[in-house]
Formats: sequence, structure tokens, C-alpha cells
Amino acid sequence: MASNQAVNPPLGSAAYRSQASGVPPRPTLAGRRTAREGTMTVDAASGEVLAGTLSDVYVYEAPVRIWHWVMMVAMIVLVATGYLIGSPWSGPSRQATFTYFFGNIRMFHFLAAAVFIVALVVRIYWAIAGNHHARSIFLPPVLSASWWSGMFRQGLYYAFMKKESPLWIGHNPLAQFAMFAMYVLGSIVIILTGLELYSEQYGWGSVWMNLFGWVSVLLGGSQMVRTVHHFAMYYLLIFAVIHMYMVLREDVMSGESVVGTMINGLRTFKPGSKA
Repeated sequence: MASNQAVNPPLGSAAYRSQASGVPPRPTLAGRRTAREGTMTVDAASGEVLAGTLSDVYVYEAPVRIWHWVMMVAMIVLVATGYLIGSPWSGPSRQATFTYFFGNIRMFHFLAAAVFIVALVVRIYWAIAGNHHARSIFLPPVLSASWWSGMFRQGLYYAFMKKESPLWIGHNPLAQFAMFAMYVLGSIVIILTGLELYSEQYGWGSVWMNLFGWVSVLLGGSQMVRTVHHFAMYYLLIFAVIHMYMVLREDVMSGESVVGTMINGLRTFKPGSKA
């Protein structure tokens, strides 16, 4: 009898349900839902390293890394050309007929916008096809208490009110929130308003306006579309500044790689770092 009890887990326990279904139970640590990343135990929602031996983890797959750098270049071109379109420079002293200066500015803006849109569409596809790190910026786990706790603690760290930061496998919760609230939502707004402005040259009744004219109706006219598009540019610029601060600060002061991770995909940990 004792032998039988040792083999069979208690009825109704997680181990019993696991044995019946053939699915291994989800490990827990101090009440947290956890997961395994290599040799480490991490919080399943926030990605905080909780225990285990620190080891390199392949986090960002090639499509994510390529998207990141392509998007960065596209944003630089879009911001530079967009600013000139909104606040025109007098340009060369020769007649516009011979220089086509602003025609070229608009052309580069439209090309960079096309790259930006395609890159985001591919990135959304890879959020579905890629690993769980690929979808973190699109689906922040807002129902998780540990994720909110991690975001608060990371905010204190960035504000120099906390000396050390936890170790994270993917985006830390605050970076994840910023990516979603500022980059993802900001990109959707600037793309929709930009496509509506592009469509206006074809007029109502055209295929373009049939697809995107609703943006003008929703916002109350073309001028408001331009205003929202313009402010969305500054919104993304603020995000870029915050993002670069977070990245460079983490790369220097934290116990993990950040910039290198977006180059080779590997999250590595510095000597002396502890979970």
C-alpha cells in the first residue's frame, strides 16, 4: 500500500492531473506562474529571472532583429522628410521646375512610409509565427500582478530610486509597455493618417479614398488628419528618445546584454550577475 501511494500522486493534485492528461504541470515559485528558459526559472508573465544558473538564451529571432533595424532607418527618413513637408525649407535658389526639390522630399517620404508599413505587417505576422518573445510587445500581460510589479520596480530603477534591476529574459515590463503604448499604437495612428493624406490626391470615389477616407470623416476633416499625423510623429520621437535612454542605460548598468541582443539575438549575462 505504501508503495502504491508513493507511485500514484494524490487524487486531484496538479501532479495527478498532469499524469492523467500527459501534460507536465506548470512549475510555480512562491505562488508565481513560472517557465523554463534554458537553465533558468523565470516568471511566465514578466520574464524576470527567478532562479537557476545564468546562461545565454536565444531571445530575438532574425526577422525581429531585421525588422528593428529596418524600422529604425525608415523612421529616421520619415521624421526628416516629414518635418520638411510640415515646415518647408525655402530650398535651392533655382526654380522648382528645375530642381524638383520637394518632389524628391515627398518621394523619399512615401518610399520610407511603404518600407515602414511593410515592416510592421511582417512584424505582426512574425508575432504569430515566431517564438513567444516575438509577440511580447503586442500582447502585454496586463492581467498579471507580477508584470505590474516588475514595471513599477523597473520604473524606480530608471528614476534612480532603486539601485539594482532584476534580470530579464526579453523586454522588461516597462520597456514592453512603452513598446506597446507608444510604438505599436503610435505606428497604427501615423500609418492610418498618413495613408489618408496620401489618398487625398486621388479624390473621393477613388480606390484609395474608399479604403482610407473614413479616417478623415472620423477625425473631422483633412486638417485634423494632418494635425494628428504631425503630433504622432512627435509621439514616436519621444518614444525613440525614451527607448534609447532605456537601452543604453541597461546595456551599461544592468547585468545583461541589451544592444548586443538585438544584433545576435542572444541574451547574455555579465560576470558577477545573480538571479
